[in-house]
Amino acid sequence: MKLDIEGRIALITGADSGIGKETARRLLSEGVRVAISDQPGGNLHETLAELEPLGEVIAVEADVTDRNSVTELYAKVRTALGDPDILVNAAGVTGATGDFIDVDDDGWLETLNINLMGAVRVAREAIPAMRAAKWGRVVLIGSEDGVQPYVDELAYCASKAGIINLAKGLSKAYGCDNVLVNTVSPAFIETPMTDKMMEKRAKEKGVDVDEAIRSFLDEERPGMALKRRGKPEEVADMIVFLCSERASFVNGSNMRVDSGSVMTI
Repeated sequence: MKLDIEGRIALITGADSGIGKETARRLLSEGVRVAISDQPGGNLHETLAELEPLGEVIAVEADVTDRNSVTELYAKVRTALGDPDILVNAAGVTGATGDFIDVDDDGWLETLNINLMGAVRVAREAIPAMRAAKWGRVVLIGSEDGVQPYVDELAYCASKAGIINLAKGLSKAYGCDNVLVNTVSPAFIETPMTDKMMEKRAKEKGVDVDEAIRSFLDEERPGMALKRRGKPEEVADMIVFLCSERASFVNGSNMRVDSGSVMTI
């Protein structure tokens, strides 16, 4: 399928690994000029070296919790590539977990600041130029947790519900300018974030990581009919489709890539 986005400019946050990295890889294969971003201290520059043979790509460190850092990120991308036509916000954390009573305000605020307000900050910078150009694609990464909450990670669930609602609102506000905004909601994907979750579970249960994954699927995610973790590239394929001309009539949708985990229609 020809996606007709060759020469477009994309910015991907949370791109040093997992879903963001695989999205960058696929966009580069479509001839998109890509800026990858993540917070300082991660693997961003190693990821850049891996992706550089595939096309035109730059890396810019930024902290989505800091408005000035986000502004500087966009200034650097504009100087190097131009105004992004495509924004994929994959930056996010599991955040504060545990019994609701035990999670304090700081835990809630940190989770919301990264996951929800991070998306707000990067979208606010991206949309004006997209509106002026009368073409834009914004894909925010939600989660199954946004519509099917789990009691031990309510701050994360609330932040992802906010992402889904934010995208719906933005789709209504700017769809008339051909700026299309959608969410992709994965479930239990093979990323560094879920690796850490399973390593912690394995330690708590005194089992190896493979058994931790098997028991998690059986006990915590019974709706996942394929009985495995998803692959980042399986999510990236949906994201890239939404960034393309083939998705020119898709706006305000929440695309689930979750093996059937969400048990409602």
